[in-house]
Amino acid sequence: MLTREVLNFCKRVVSPSVVIAACRRSDFAPILPSTRRIPQILVVVRKFQPRLMNYVKVFGGQNISILAVDSWVFERDVDRGFLGEAMASALIFPYEVLQNADYLYSQEIILKKRLIIELLESLVLNFPELSQELRIKPEYFLYETMLSRARLFPPTFYALVGLTKDDEGRKKMEPVLRGFLEALKELENCNVIDRTNEHWIIAKQFAEKSKGLRARFTNLFKTGQRTLFVSSLGIFPQILEALSQNRESLLGTQVSLEDLRIKQVLSDPESFVYVPTGTKLVPLSNRLDITVFARRALSADKDAKVTIENVGGMLNDVYLVETMTQGKRTRAIVKQFRDWSNFKWFPLTLWSVGTKTFAVGGNLRLERECAINRLLDSKGFAVPKLLGISPGQRLIMMEYVDGEDLSNIVKSGATSKNAEETEKALNVVFEVGKTFARVHSLKVALGDTKPENILLSEKGDLYLMDFEQASRNGDIVWDVAEFLYYSGHDISPFSDPKRLEEFAKTFIKGYLAAGGKRETIKRAGTARYTKVFSIFTYPHMMYVISNICRKADQLKD
Repeated sequence: MLTREVLNFCKRVVSPSVVIAACRRSDFAPILPSTRRIPQILVVVRKFQPRLMNYVKVFGGQNISILAVDSWVFERDVDRGFLGEAMASALIFPYEVLQNADYLYSQEIILKKRLIIELLESLVLNFPELSQELRIKPEYFLYETMLSRARLFPPTFYALVGLTKDDEGRKKMEPVLRGFLEALKELENCNVIDRTNEHWIIAKQFAEKSKGLRARFTNLFKTGQRTLFVSSLGIFPQILEALSQNRESLLGTQVSLEDLRIKQVLSDPESFVYVPTGTKLVPLSNRLDITVFARRALSADKDAKVTIENVGGMLNDVYLVETMTQGKRTRAIVKQFRDWSNFKWFPLTLWSVGTKTFAVGGNLRLERECAINRLLDSKGFAVPKLLGISPGQRLIMMEYVDGEDLSNIVKSGATSKNAEETEKALNVVFEVGKTFARVHSLKVALGDTKPENILLSEKGDLYLMDFEQASRNGDIVWDVAEFLYYSGHDISPFSDPKRLEEFAKTFIKGYLAAGGKRETIKRAGTARYTKVFSIFTYPHMMYVISNICRKADQLKD
């Protein structure tokens, strides 16, 4: 009955245009109480003007968001990512058909054929000599598609909770996989991929075609375009709507998001891609090289037990390695530097055009990590000790440091009602400002100064981490801007603006106290830098922070 009522409403509001299909999109419902959920209905309309329109209406006492899109726009988003899949993404995750299942399924297959082609291009570019030997299971395309979107826009992890937490959730994945299987069969007829038993192999003709530079550029552009539009048109509005309904529920899920990043709620896609050896198929997810490297770097004997846990699910391939030798436990962090062919920092590169250039080559990033780490260590800064390096495998091993990353401390400093806790957090932020100024006095820019890359150890030392974007004579203004604006990403949008001002002023005062220049702070408040981080932080918070930066001359040291 409710479905009919919703469809009747849709037909009335788009009249005289005609609704040709409708479905309920996968949403972020698993993290909210049932009374607070806002279902989103996607309606495809023929010859719809305006091309895109969002309606929110109450049906049966429940708010429902209705997103109406012109069929021409929707089909091009499916076929070529016209809107970065902001609309087409409804067909990637499980969806409930409300009208015209045949049309939606046909569009789903078109979309998944394109997604498979893009993923195959990425495999060819990452493994140019090995790509035609790879054996691929269909699950690879399913999990890589979902996780790649979660890497590019982390709140997507919320949508995955309901797909993986129980048997019922996993059953929802079955129709998604069926769509990929049908797409693979059609691509087999197009000489894109071949089938052998339960595996699929990249066709030789397709592999040779995909090795060109043009394919690499096209793949990069598609990813950046997808991220930008999904963030602005697709996912972000849903989050805002849910936030307005139940801000406490959403704000209370930040720990869960971190857990999901670390535990990887979906299977590792690379566990479904295999390399043939003389005796068996070995998955790409195999960590043998890291194990051998860990034993050598930690001077553990060959019989020592080595465990490896993936702890970097977003921007880096990072592993926590633990060895046990005669009852003694040793822990370290191993970082693997891959070329960023179609994910990770490229979306930020797209947004930051004209502001900052990022290093993307694996060898270059490894070189920067080592060089800046050693430089700062020699100057007395607290950084993780380098324990080993394998340039051939692009591996680096570093000391494991126990402590709390600054994202939680920043949050406490801006939102805590406990005066003592707030003062403690602000004292830490003041020291961060001083540390940045001391680093900048060496003519070194850290490059990636998100709060999560700064660790407060159990002994109270501030550890600087992640130097793969650091450089000598780099943009020190970027360091200030990223720390302040990205901190807003960790702070509740409902925080008292005065608390936010106090946080920003405390950092700036620390920076100036250690010899940092006011001009650096003032430049961080300009549009050149605010435009980049506006995608991560709420506008009113951006304004408060940038306004304080521009008025740095008025602050006392």
